[in-house]
Amino acid sequence: MRLFRCIVSGDEMFSDIYKIKEGSKGLTYEVEGKYISRTEGGIDDSLIGGNASQESPPELSDALTVSGVDIILNHHLKETYFAKNDYKVYIKEYMKRLKEKIQKENPEALENFTLSAKAVVGDILSNFSDYKFYVGENMDTEGMVALLNYRPDGSPYMIFFKDGLEIEKC
Repeated sequence: MRLFRCIVSGDEMFSDIYKIKEGSKGLTYEVEGKYISRTEGGIDDSLIGGNASQESPPELSDALTVSGVDIILNHHLKETYFAKNDYKVYIKEYMKRLKEKIQKENPEALENFTLSAKAVVGDILSNFSDYKFYVGENMDTEGMVALLNYRPDGSPYMIFFKDGLEIEKC
């Protein structure tokens, strides 16, 4: 298995258990999610000596049903909010940091990155109201902000900037 971590915060953003495809202009990953519900945090009474009657099923103490997109739940991503102008400020600074990284590591890819980044960011801004924004578990505001959107059939997907990720093999 491979984990994809934010290069700034080290937060786990997603893993290769999901369907991953290259996104717009080769600059992003689009990761397919699913809407799920699951029970978390409960204690099975039978584990602590509880004895359920035959008339009623065993219960979980203090159980909580959580629903949402599996990528977000499984990797503990946290929703954050942006006004459009605030996102413009954030993404400009974030792209500047990615550009510096590319300049150091792969200078011949810089021109393509710059052209692609303008197009991708322009597309995000033109559809700004379609997105929800998520950061990693540590909520590092300098790190990657992933975008959640839905396909016409209602299936969720998330967008992550490839150059803002490091891949860890487990």
